[in-house]
Amino acid sequence: MNSMMDQRSQLAIWLDATERYLVCRTLSKWLPLYVVAEYPKSGGTWLCQMLAAALEVPFPRNRRIRYASCIVHGHYLYSEGLFSKQPSHAICMIRDGRDIMVSLYFHSLFENERTSAHVVRRTRSALAFQDCEDVSENLPKFIEYVFDRQRKSRSPFQFTWPQFVRSWSGRDVGFVKYEELIHDTLGVLRKTVERIAAKPINSNRLQEIVDEFSFARQASRQPGVENRNSFLRKGVAGDWQNNFSIEARRVFDELAGEELILLGYESNRSWVDATSNSTSVRA
Repeated sequence: MNSMMDQRSQLAIWLDATERYLVCRTLSKWLPLYVVAEYPKSGGTWLCQMLAAALEVPFPRNRRIRYASCIVHGHYLYSEGLFSKQPSHAICMIRDGRDIMVSLYFHSLFENERTSAHVVRRTRSALAFQDCEDVSENLPKFIEYVFDRQRKSRSPFQFTWPQFVRSWSGRDVGFVKYEELIHDTLGVLRKTVERIAAKPINSNRLQEIVDEFSFARQASRQPGVENRNSFLRKGVAGDWQNNFSIEARRVFDELAGEELILLGYESNRSWVDATSNSTSVRA
């Protein structure tokens, strides 16, 4: 991963994102583009890096498309126009929304190589937390803040996690769960590549790719070892259980409880008042 801060202005970043979106909407009939859509902080960048290496195509991360065939990564709701060439080229990356809220919390309130100081100052000012390190105390208010901002946004790249889930649910595209990718990176990557390429790929080469883009290799530390000032903060699934208070559970359930059940992360609403936590799943 490139650890350098993106020095472009927010306008330049937005313009590049808009161009990628429009290219997918208008040119996917003719260009063999591989689109990975995710809600932010769902592991989409990691998947894109591995797919690009496996398919031997470029991955212009957060940049304009300058290739006839490449991996396109974005925060998109489902649209028929995005995948009018081949639905098999579309991948939707899914992650437990509770873990996403924890990741967004650190991404929004602590500087890292992908978050500007301006964004952190703005978020801290809006929320006015007495102690940003007190994650459990702050999460309920933060979750409400995120949902409220996204509901009010007019940007095509801003939407709530439930909106994203509902938009993609039942579509004829490839789905990859972050938790499954962590648990069986090689197996999930092989299945995804074979779906896209419609042919087997050398297992030794796939293992090399998995090793190259592993959390340990990119972050220079093992999964579970936290660095709150890194875009690759912890590299685990299930960390929400270490940070969600009962109040945070109830807030999230009110806003997105049905989507947790829809995706199979919970079978009912009993998790809200549960007192026991299970161990995070590590890569």
